[in-house]
Order: sequence, then structure tokens, then C-alpha cells
Amino acid sequence: MLGFLVRLLPFWVREPLLILVGSVFGVRIMYLAHRDGEWVAAAIGLVFLVFTAVRVHTVARALRARRAPAPAAAVAPAPQTPPTSPTTPAAPAVAVAAQKEPNAWGQAVAAVAVFAALGAALWLGPHLLPSDDDGAPRAASCAGGEDEELPGAYRRTPRAVTGDELCNALNRSDLAQLLGTPTETAPAVSGTSGTAPLTDGKVAQPEAEVQFDTYTVNVSATYNELSIAQYVKLMEYGEETDVKALSVLGRPAVLASDHTMKIEINFGGGSGGPVEQGPPARTLSVALDAKDRGGYYDITVWSTSGALPDDGALLDIAEKVLPTIPERTV
Repeated sequence: MLGFLVRLLPFWVREPLLILVGSVFGVRIMYLAHRDGEWVAAAIGLVFLVFTAVRVHTVARALRARRAPAPAAAVAPAPQTPPTSPTTPAAPAVAVAAQKEPNAWGQAVAAVAVFAALGAALWLGPHLLPSDDDGAPRAASCAGGEDEELPGAYRRTPRAVTGDELCNALNRSDLAQLLGTPTETAPAVSGTSGTAPLTDGKVAQPEAEVQFDTYTVNVSATYNELSIAQYVKLMEYGEETDVKALSVLGRPAVLASDHTMKIEINFGGGSGGPVEQGPPARTLSVALDAKDRGGYYDITVWSTSGALPDDGALLDIAEKVLPTIPERTV
């Protein structure tokens, strides 16, 4: 169908159009083939360029033919005009207007002008428009859970935020930079609206997690009556190491180190492996308010290699993320 429509165009429109399209596609395909090292694409681009060269030769030959002088035409003897009788009226003279031949150059320029935009779009489009498949890993986004029914602990705790709200606050575009790995992109993020363990579902504890290749960051909020001051005293009797009390955003806070848990799940049947000690983790706990009336945020960072960022990264994350968490009235 397209070929039929092209053949309907006048010669001085069709040929410049074919030259323009063939050259744009040929050069573009050859460039992509050279960049990606695809020899098949290079052969296709060469076919376009050869086709374009043939069309250029055709147009050049037509132009030479138009410029060549036309041969003199033989003059035929004028036919004898029969005499007119006095009673027969003479036939009126009919002026035949010479037909004006279309301007070939005007048609060619018009074709180039019309389709130059098409060629520019084909050539510059991938650079000017965002691509959906540019080969770079894409940052994961938080899945909205507006229709998810929250546990009863959230209705009893008006100030409790949801896991989705924590996820949106944590999944920042500069989070990798805050961790000291600015070139990484998070392939997985999540947010859950759960409850604290060993509380029979009475204490809301939403959490969000963002995973990078190097580090994993987890933020949770616990809405209980435990203050940071009491939390520090409990740490003194526990196994936490490298405990450091400080203030973040004008609120009491504490830094501590611990180990994550490693759980092996056997999907092929049978019982899984025992719970083992995972890689070390560093946690910054910050009170929900400056008066330390109970409840806290936990910001935890760990990596499968066991390496940890310095404490300044945790403090930077807290100062960026915590102010963006929605406030709830008590």
C-alpha cells in the first residue's frame, strides 16, 4: 500500500523523498551498527545507502536530460482552408493557452522541506526523548497499598504511619549518594504495615526497606511506650556493641551494632535450616519526639559482605528521611 502511494507522487517529489529517507535510515543504521558491533545491521544500512545512491543517479540523469537542447521539430505543411461562403459565418478564433510545465526545482525543494522534519525526528528522536529501554537498571518504586486493610493497632494509634508512607520517605533519589555509593540503583523496595513481635498485634510497627547492590537500608517505626533513655539502659544489659548516645534533629537518639538473622527456607519440602547469625548491622534509633515520650524510629544498614558505612551516613539519612515522614496527631 505504501509503495503504491509513493508511485503516485510526481517524479520530482518522489525521488527527493526516497533519497532523504534512504540516506537518513542508512546513516542511522550504520551508526548504530558501528556502536553495537552488529554486522547484520551494518549490511542493512549498506543496502539503504546503495538504494539512495541509485536514486541520486536517477535524479542526476533526469536533470541532465532536462538541460539538453530539444531537437528541432519538422514543420508540417499548413492544411488548405476551404473558402467560406458569404452566408456561412466564420468560426471564431480559439486561443489555446499553452500549458505551463510544473517547476521541477520547486517540487524538489518542497519535498525536502516537508520531509526534513521527518528525517530530523528519526535521527534526533532517541537523544531528545526519554527511552524506556536504554540498558540502564531502573529504580524500583513503592507499590501503593491504599486498599490494604491495616491491623487494628493502627486504628488505636492515630499517629502511626503506614509502611507505604515510610517507603515513599525512604526511597529517595539521593539515598545511594548518602550511603556513599552514588552510582547504584535500588532494584527492590518494599513497605509493610505490620505489628511489633511479642505484642499480640497491639503495637503498630510499619517498616520500609530499600536494597542496593552494596547496602540494604531498613526504616521502621515502633509505637510503644519505650523511650530512648530506657532503650539505652536495656542495651547495657544486652549484646549490642559500640553503643553511642547522641541527639538527632533535636531528639534523643542512640547508635548501636548488632547482627542480623539468617534464615534458610527449603522450598523443596522438608524442614529449613536453623536460624543463623547474619552479617553485622548498624542501627540508629531516634525518638518520635523531642520529649522522648515513647516510641522511636530505627534506621538500620547492613550488607552481605559485612562492610558498613560510617555513622555519618546513618545521621545523614535520618536528617533527610525523618522530616519527610508524615506527622500524625496524637
